[in-house]
Amino acid sequence: MTRFSRRAGLTTLAAASLVFALGSQSAFGQDYPNKSIRIIAPFPTGSGPDANTREIAAELSKVLGQSVVVENRPGASTMIGMEAGAKAAPDGYTLVMGSTTSLSVVPHLYSKVPYNAERDYAPISLVGLLNTALTASANVPHKNAKELIAQLKAQPESITSATQGVGSYSHLAGEWFAAGSGTKIKFVPYNTTSPYTDVVGGQINVIFDALPAAIGNVKAGKLKILALTGKSRHPSFPDVPTFAEAGLTDYSPTAWIGLFAPAGTPKPFLDKLSAAMQKATTQNPALIDKWRSYGGELKSMTPEEFTAFIKTDSAMWGQAIRGAGIKLD
Repeated sequence: MTRFSRRAGLTTLAAASLVFALGSQSAFGQDYPNKSIRIIAPFPTGSGPDANTREIAAELSKVLGQSVVVENRPGASTMIGMEAGAKAAPDGYTLVMGSTTSLSVVPHLYSKVPYNAERDYAPISLVGLLNTALTASANVPHKNAKELIAQLKAQPESITSATQGVGSYSHLAGEWFAAGSGTKIKFVPYNTTSPYTDVVGGQINVIFDALPAAIGNVKAGKLKILALTGKSRHPSFPDVPTFAEAGLTDYSPTAWIGLFAPAGTPKPFLDKLSAAMQKATTQNPALIDKWRSYGGELKSMTPEEFTAFIKTDSAMWGQAIRGAGIKLD
């Protein structure tokens, strides 16, 4: 008779249990998704990020074979929607669309944030990047950012810049520009109304913002772009110089959105969602061209790449915010 030690028996049992668990996890992942998925969008309905979220939701529906619906939960600088996403069940059926504001800016602006940007989410993939533009009223005489900087150095605060409110993306991007160029700008906050009406009308000189919000008026000749972020000129705007050409080599505010799941979501689900995002973005020529047309780049990342991207982006915004001395609470 063959005799086994008690330890050997337990080791064999543990190995068998591990194989069973891994096999069950694999099967568990293969069955996902088997019902509708919800993406919480912490943006107002009809806004640019909301439209981008709905675009990617439609593409994910095709890839995953299940409906992907968008639920808008705007407010408190995206904190309402992001908190809801952090507290959702980590079952793969509730996701949240994060952004520059929610992950890279808000944690540096507020002392009390109802979520932890590093611990409460499992990054899935970047969706896309939008270059920041220095957009001016058509009646502004300057042709580029270099000429604007020259005026500001000669006449501090002689240029007015619209913002969507203190601490908003447009405000912080402007403060970053002012600090980097050694100039002073007069910022005019528009907390409840769109600032673009007054920029188009010439009552305000410029605005620092992601390009899509201005692109219609740029094409109509009512606004003009003085500079764009990016290491090289954008292929859709070859005549527009970069900020680096004006001497601001470290000026790189970028608006982005990306897909997250609540922390604790099973890895097989995250892997399937990440693979689906690859197909929904990099293999979608029509959507790639659409983003490119308004100065953007549709771009997917692996969860690891996206995690590293957020860490770098957050560090840059944190430095800019501290340099501007802005704190909201």
